[in-house]
Amino acid sequence: MLYRGIVDVVAATHFAFIAYVVVGGFLAWRFPRTIWGHLVAVGWGFGTILVGFHCPLTYAENWARRGAGMPELPDGFIAHYLTGVLYPASALGTVRLVAAGCVVVSWVGYAVLAQRHRRVGSEAV
Repeated sequence: MLYRGIVDVVAATHFAFIAYVVVGGFLAWRFPRTIWGHLVAVGWGFGTILVGFHCPLTYAENWARRGAGMPELPDGFIAHYLTGVLYPASALGTVRLVAAGCVVVSWVGYAVLAQRHRRVGSEAV
């Protein structure tokens, strides 16, 4: 029972992390200091795809699954929970491009807002 709960918590954390990677830059529009955490999250998130970093959340979930008597994730978190479930496997490339596009748009928006904020701040002096 305990291990099953850990599986659920780790899976929920993984979903939240992926959501933060995709849309966390927009959060920085309101809370500018969060951009640094978003930079790290994006680096890690895209590193797992582009470089092949191993995700500690996947390891943690597989550990808890073994403890709960459940099979491990066969191909990783995204392949198990998202690809073929939320979108067809044939759309994986498109989904990755859309996610990357969200990050780029959020960072461009952040830069514009930061520049505007600096300009307004310098005019007040």
